[in-house]
Parts: sequence; structure tokens; C-alpha cells
Amino acid sequence: MAQITCKDLTLGYETGVVAEHISFSVEEGDYLCIVGENGSGKSTLMKTLLGLTPPLGGKIETGDGLRLTEIGYLPQQTVVQRDFPASVREIVQSGCQARKGLRPFYNKEEKRIAEEAMDRMGIRQFENHCYRELSGGQQQRVLLARALCATRKILLLDEPVSGLDPIASADMYQLIRELNREGITIIMISHDLGAAVQDANRVLHIGKNVFFGTRDEYLASSIGRYYMMAEEEKF
Repeated sequence: MAQITCKDLTLGYETGVVAEHISFSVEEGDYLCIVGENGSGKSTLMKTLLGLTPPLGGKIETGDGLRLTEIGYLPQQTVVQRDFPASVREIVQSGCQARKGLRPFYNKEEKRIAEEAMDRMGIRQFENHCYRELSGGQQQRVLLARALCATRKILLLDEPVSGLDPIASADMYQLIRELNREGITIIMISHDLGAAVQDANRVLHIGKNVFFGTRDEYLASSIGRYYMMAEEEKF
């Protein structure tokens, strides 16, 4: 059974439609990359999947017992967020917020989950450091650890290597690859089309033209060939 199924979605806000006719499904263990032009609605789709922005049309169905509170989310960072004055431990533990509910403090189980996530991301030695003192790559590890505290089922990643140098980017892609191999479903927005399709088994392309299918089908399609060629011309 699909974890998420979207049927003929229309995305947008009160000011107007951003994207439409979007249909796709995500199975357990999938690695789905969402690609498309700037402003095509990729981040809006993420917010819609998270329930933060209602769709203007169409349906989103969840299966396999998935609840919206079980989706881990790594948003694209802003300059202000990179300067956030909190400790690594505090930020990672905030991923357990949905579990904690209205309780004023985290319990032992939630603290254990946060510690395991920090260990998994290799940042335990920074747990008492201020987040804003870390490098860009270390900050992304912190945010990924926070997302892992919310789920062991599915992760939504919005440009997870944005602003990172090539070494830190490769490191982040490797972490994501390993999480997917452990059975966590990945839905990732990326402008780095070549790196994205290297690991993805499915691709969703949104914009003037919409495509959903396997990686090989995308690379063989006219829209896939066009954008891969444009990617190669950058270099």
C-alpha cells in the first residue's frame, strides 16, 4: 500500500494557482526526487504534503498507517535560521515535539530518541554547542537528526545541500542514501538534477509539464532529456 497518494492536486494560495494536475504515489522505501523550474511549486507541494498549506483542488491520501505527525521534515534554511541561538541538543529534541504534546519537559524515551539521532548523524560531540557556531554541513546534520526524531518512516527534504560546499554536499547525500537503504522513504526537492537522479528510483517533475515515473523513464522522456542536457551545459 502506498504511504502517500496524490490525485490531481492543484497547489497555490489565495493569490492564485502555483501548479496543477499533479498526481503521484510514494511506496514504503521509495526515493522520490521532485524537480522543476524555480517557482514551479516544489516547496509549496512540500508544505501541502505536511498539511501546512491546503490544496486548492485534488486529494492527498495516506496509507500504511502513516500519520502526518510521523513525517520528518528538513526545510530549506534561511540566513536567520542559520544564526539560531540554541544548543544542538535543544534543536534535535524539538523533533520530538509531536510526541511530547503539552508536557513541559521531554521524557526519558524522547531524550533517548534524540541521543540516538545525534549518534546516527555523528554530531553527539556537538550536543552542547550553539547551533550557529557550526559549519553549514554540521547544521544540516543537526536538522536531519531533528527530522529523524519525528519519524522512522518518511523524510521530506527541501534542498538539503543548498549552500553547502561539494564535500559537505557529497557527505549529506551519502547520509540520505544510507537512511533510504535502512528503509526510510525519502521525498527530496533538488536543483542538483544529476545528483538527484543518481539515487532516486522515482522522479516527479512539476512545472508547465508534469512527469511522474521511474528514474529510467524520466531520463528517457523528452522532458528528462531536455533538463539533463541543460544541467550538463552549466558545466
